[in-house]
Amino acid sequence: MAIRRKRLLLSGRVQGVGFRYFAYRLARELGLRGWVRNLQAGNVEIEVQGEEELLDQFLMEIKSGPQLAIVEDISINSFENLESYEGFNIES
Repeated sequence: MAIRRKRLLLSGRVQGVGFRYFAYRLARELGLRGWVRNLQAGNVEIEVQGEEELLDQFLMEIKSGPQLAIVEDISINSFENLESYEGFNIES
């Protein structure tokens, strides 16, 4: 399986609802690497790396988010060059 990296920018009600912790738990369960962080504009940014099949599963679940979240839009960029991540982290 090919390893891919994607950067997601999520907008809607995605801050103050536990979204970063949701993404963290999901990525760790799937064995993905990368990070998640809140942006000042009220969006959440995620950079995630792993096998394409697992990334597809991550994307399907991240579209719903945690119970109180409302994901209105997701911008997805794919990258060929891979970072050397140790695991999946929540960045401040």
